[in-house]
Amino acid sequence: MRLKILLTILLIWGSAITASAWVYPEHREIMMAAIKKLDPNRRAILDQLWASARKGHEMRLCESVIEPGQGVKPQCLDYAAWTGIAADHSVSAQDMTNIVLKSTWILKVADITAQLKVGLDKSEKRSSRISAVRISDIKLLRADPEYVSRAGKNNGHFLLVLPAVNTTSADYFSLCYKEGTEMNTVGTYTWYHQSALSKAARLNSKDLTPEQRSALALSALADEAFAAHFLEDSFTSGHVMGIWGDAAKRKGTHDYYNEEGVDINSWEGKQMVLMGDATMRKEDVGWTSDAVLKSLEQMLDAVSGAIRFDPAFLQEDHSPATPDTFNVSKAMVMPLRPIDDKVRILCDTVLMEFPIPGLTAGMGQFPRFRAEMGPFAGVSGAANLNYLDGGFFDYQKGYGVTAGLELGLRVGLGMEGVLNEAGDGLVFLDLGGRIDLSSSQAYDGSHDNPDLKGYGSMISAIPSRFAVTVRFRLPFFLIPGDLVILAPVLALVSPNSMQRIVTTAANGGLIPWQTGLPTPIGRFQFVLGREVAISMYGVGKKSDTYSVFPPDNVYGLGAYYKLNTTRFEFPIVEYRPFRTYSSRQTGSLLFQLHAGFDVPGKRTEATEGQDLFAMPLPATRIIWYAGIRLVFDYRYYFSGTKR
Repeated sequence: MRLKILLTILLIWGSAITASAWVYPEHREIMMAAIKKLDPNRRAILDQLWASARKGHEMRLCESVIEPGQGVKPQCLDYAAWTGIAADHSVSAQDMTNIVLKSTWILKVADITAQLKVGLDKSEKRSSRISAVRISDIKLLRADPEYVSRAGKNNGHFLLVLPAVNTTSADYFSLCYKEGTEMNTVGTYTWYHQSALSKAARLNSKDLTPEQRSALALSALADEAFAAHFLEDSFTSGHVMGIWGDAAKRKGTHDYYNEEGVDINSWEGKQMVLMGDATMRKEDVGWTSDAVLKSLEQMLDAVSGAIRFDPAFLQEDHSPATPDTFNVSKAMVMPLRPIDDKVRILCDTVLMEFPIPGLTAGMGQFPRFRAEMGPFAGVSGAANLNYLDGGFFDYQKGYGVTAGLELGLRVGLGMEGVLNEAGDGLVFLDLGGRIDLSSSQAYDGSHDNPDLKGYGSMISAIPSRFAVTVRFRLPFFLIPGDLVILAPVLALVSPNSMQRIVTTAANGGLIPWQTGLPTPIGRFQFVLGREVAISMYGVGKKSDTYSVFPPDNVYGLGAYYKLNTTRFEFPIVEYRPFRTYSSRQTGSLLFQLHAGFDVPGKRTEATEGQDLFAMPLPATRIIWYAGIRLVFDYRYYFSGTKR
């Protein structure tokens, strides 16, 4: 029952996964590039605005608006860093401001992401880039208490799909911020940019006290940084293409285009090849920072008075002198907010730089891809080779080797690559059978007894045998099986904690020794405790029959005994050289190094008429073994969970 509850929880949780766009250091780099492009007059206004906002926060906010040479272990945050903190590490501009100024952990996040930038800059191969992101994600899960729970509940980081091929830019932009439209980057950018413009325009007033000016400057900068985060997200290939469909298709499409890129045009006709998260190039920085530059210039022109608004708008907008509180994590659709006509024109000027998204489902849609998420059914087959430390009877101490074949049907929940492909949230139950060949050592425990040579498998210590096998797999947080208890309890009392713990488990556990290690030759993973197989030999009407011939038997007699055994197998390390995946089917080949033990059960004498006084029932022992499995894993994924 607990496993069923857990599977349900994981499925519900998995359906809400939405990937972030540019990683923190990429967001920061884009904003730095935009600020460097400002003309001297506007740069001077921004510097003055930053100096005013820093009053009372000099220890946390860097002296300069940008610190291009800042590396790991930063002691302060520059303005460019705010776009990396926005939305991914906060849920509103107000929340971001509180985190930037007051949290004890945000400098740790800045340090982790600075290390990520170093790792990405050094990554010449795909495997090293994935490893750098994996290490960063695991550290961020620990540093940011709400890193998982605040993300993934809506499509706010994605462009809204194009409803029809003849949709005009004006119609598309209006649709994006219309009340009731699904959350999207255009709508969220427009919301926060309007808030920033409103506050910036009020900074032009001569009636503000220094304290009021400082608070208003801080708020305007916060709103603009939050808007810029979504503006920047709109230039990632996976976020142009990946908004519609179930959770598995959204993530699969997102991941595919982020890595492969997409050739696309902007609304103003600029042709671009966009890349995605953790794959940003100089070209991506160039055209994304151009759009951010336009947005920044508008806010600074509102501060200087070069852009003026109707006083009625400034009164009706009801934007207080504090950062905007619109929670981009909770909202599923755009709320009602009138857009001022002048603000609309200004926003449209910036939005013309945005890529034109792909069409919605139907003719002309871009190809879609599916992540390995959601429920599946499949078949697994394996060949195994095992080293044994002896036989089941206490005198059989000689080592042996045995081989076998396995076949099973499995059902489960795919959640591989929850944060990236180094993760493993796979859950399955496998029912099947296995056939083992007879062992290499003889029933007297020897390998080279000349009297027994030539009899082959007839005198093996362990005969050829069949078992019914149950195999199951489940990630764990700290100790194997802990999610069976933790997840259902936390789902009721603290869903955010449940999400954090399950995500940590799926990405290697609290001690992240079980994260996947992608390499150019395949993927390695330490999996001890995640998977166990139980094989029951001798089930059914006939138990397995063993030849028994103890060397110290004074009568020189042998006998046959029936014996049921139960074998426990624990995979330790996996190596997967390749995997193929279509929209619903996946096939992979993997090698598993495993170890375990085989426990003898009830034994009975099997030879009728045997003098039992001459052959007492011998003592049995547990067999310990280690081996290797070659596994083929085929899965068919059903339709992913929809919202």
